[in-house]
Amino acid sequence: MVNFTIQNVLIATDDDYATVDVQIVDGAIAAIAPNLPAIGTAIDGKNKLLLPGFFNAHTHSSEMWQRGIMSVLPLELWLAELYDFAPLDTEQIYLSALGTAVETLLSGGTSVVDHLVLIPGLELETIAIATRAYREVGIRAFIAPLIQDESLGAGMPSGESAQTHEPYFRSTAATLEIIEEAVRQFHRPDEGVNILVAPTGIQLCTDALFAGCIELSDRYNLCRHSHLLETRAQEKLAQEKYGCTAVEHLKRIGFLSDRTTLAHCVWLNDTDIAILAQTQSTVVHNPLSNLRLGSGIAPILKYRQAGVNVTFGCDGASSNDSQDLLEAIKIGSILHNVTDTDYQHWITPRQSVEMASLGGAKGLNLADKLGSITIGKQADLVLYDLTNLSLLPRTDPIGLLVLGRPSNVVDSVWVNGKQIVTDGKVTTINVDELRKELFNRSQWETKRKSEAVAQFELHYRTVMGLSSRFAPIKN
Repeated sequence: MVNFTIQNVLIATDDDYATVDVQIVDGAIAAIAPNLPAIGTAIDGKNKLLLPGFFNAHTHSSEMWQRGIMSVLPLELWLAELYDFAPLDTEQIYLSALGTAVETLLSGGTSVVDHLVLIPGLELETIAIATRAYREVGIRAFIAPLIQDESLGAGMPSGESAQTHEPYFRSTAATLEIIEEAVRQFHRPDEGVNILVAPTGIQLCTDALFAGCIELSDRYNLCRHSHLLETRAQEKLAQEKYGCTAVEHLKRIGFLSDRTTLAHCVWLNDTDIAILAQTQSTVVHNPLSNLRLGSGIAPILKYRQAGVNVTFGCDGASSNDSQDLLEAIKIGSILHNVTDTDYQHWITPRQSVEMASLGGAKGLNLADKLGSITIGKQADLVLYDLTNLSLLPRTDPIGLLVLGRPSNVVDSVWVNGKQIVTDGKVTTINVDELRKELFNRSQWETKRKSEAVAQFELHYRTVMGLSSRFAPIKN
């Protein structure tokens, strides 16, 4: 493993900045001080800011193929359209995982949690090809195969109508066998690839699936990941299914823990928030998709005041529609200034950076190894160019990074001490070739019709109290 020293670089201190040298030995931070002797390769850090790598703590890589074209719909109907056009080609899975990794790296992320949509009948192949892509790029990957055991219609509240749903095409037991085999084949934390148990959420999963995931998590020491109460419809559904809130139910069945990350968490009450704090569960805030799909604004300031750990995700690239982590961090911070008039509760840029780095590490049970520039921690580091036009004139570097509109500001990235971005370019794969492949395998399109949306729309409008007289969706 290459040893190196970043010289004369700016790092954040408690309430200021310091210019120091940072020595990296065997993939870990060995020393931080001014005027250190250069160990290994000397890297010029002058006029650059060094931060711990951020976590893109919730995304769906294969959604890249549908970004920019998804209809303007709430989640339940949006999902129906998404699944009508989901990729069924492992080569598409490979290319979109590469693209997700590259965009995450170039916006400050060194780790990605991919709630990976599986191709029916090719589940292990889907996981294998995504694993291959992330290994080739060199990003730290947390692959969370998205699983369910109920069909899409079960994800909507029934209301006063009796709803029957088609059985899901794969049994709960068969689904759990796939995840266990994925763990055996691909879970290699020491090599930067982790498998998570990841039921999609209470809306499409039985308690049997949750129980099987909990058992696998405990047996193999795996982290847990799920969507939680992204929409008002899911809040209604939980009351129908359980007679209590979804959070209360997940606590009852034992899914919540200090290694559980929960995406969205928009529709929680004060009791739910207290439960998350008590169980030390982590909320992954996905502000852009919540706005794009009209899901609501998660009460992030309440979470923070209650002691709940919060980090950021981009969510999938067709509900965002990008993988720009710096954009998600900015919106996910300043959005909440309108939810609480007490400005002392608002999120500062330094707090945002800590949420994006150490917050992500805590959620994945890695706070002792990642998330801060601390001696002994693994060198997942990002170097930002403070001479870039979008970070000028010189004021507060972290303020400029979080509150501004930084463009092409990532100079270098290291994961576990290995440099994978140099001079603003990913060096492990041919990004120009990736760009050509994504271009050649897609086409300009503006109109397409989703049969599933037409099937579910009237029921959705009825149970959500919307007028049943409506114009059909225009794609």
